[in-house]
Amino acid sequence: MPDTAASAAQQSRLMRFMLLSVAAAVATMLFKGTAAWITGSVGLLSDALESGVNLIAALVGLGALRLSAKPADENHDFGHGKAEYLSAAVEGTMIFVAAAAILWTSTGRLLDPRPVDEPGLGLALSAASSVLNLAVGALLIREGRAHRSITLVADGKHLITDVWTSVGVLAGVALVVLTGWDVLDPIVAIVVAVNILRIGAGLMRQSIVGMLDAALPPEDVAAVNVVLDRFRAAEPVVILPPRTRESGRQRFVYLTVRVPGEWTVRRGHDLLDRLESDLRDALPGTTVFTHLEPRTGDPAGR
Repeated sequence: MPDTAASAAQQSRLMRFMLLSVAAAVATMLFKGTAAWITGSVGLLSDALESGVNLIAALVGLGALRLSAKPADENHDFGHGKAEYLSAAVEGTMIFVAAAAILWTSTGRLLDPRPVDEPGLGLALSAASSVLNLAVGALLIREGRAHRSITLVADGKHLITDVWTSVGVLAGVALVVLTGWDVLDPIVAIVVAVNILRIGAGLMRQSIVGMLDAALPPEDVAAVNVVLDRFRAAEPVVILPPRTRESGRQRFVYLTVRVPGEWTVRRGHDLLDRLESDLRDALPGTTVFTHLEPRTGDPAGR
């Protein structure tokens, strides 16, 4: 399959998984919103608000995936891969907004505790939505890692964290029913809000690191060095340590290769062609930039 066809197939697959995330977010928001309305629990309300954030994040991620797949144009020579980092930044911001709303509501309920109504039905609805989030979240993380999509991985991790949040809320509501201490409901909601803030901070940090052109992961750099070491051993060349960066699903490798001064341009060019081809085989889809220099001065070519 040609590279363009493979890329299109991958993009189509990722878009389908993001649509699945949107559908799951809508379903869980309805389940949890209904549970909060029936019970009057501020803990369940906080859980429903976080599901609303999941929906917004999934919609933003859908748009980011579509934008990141656009090819390079006259204004974006290196493509639009960083759109995925923008998605993570927007998701982090929305998490902060949701946490603020939860803290506001919970503080009022902490000062004026109220009993929880129909806890059995509310807990059942919330538990069902958690099972759905667990299944979809695990699927998104697996596919995101397989296709190197930060958007899918971030969305999947958010859904998994939402499951743990729901478990905490369910435990809090159950304790209210068992002990009769209505004040436990807003306390659990406040704990949920603090946890949401932690998640938002992590996503913002991940987005900023990506925007600052972080190097490729250690395992990718190791794969690059395996190829370079093979060429160093087989050819009378000096290859300087590689510089790397990633932009969403895109990977970039920059190399300076020093060859004997008596080599022809053709021979040096052919070597670089083989080197770039082997690197792309080791890391499919990688863009490789090579710079050719003559070895002059000392024998090491420095």
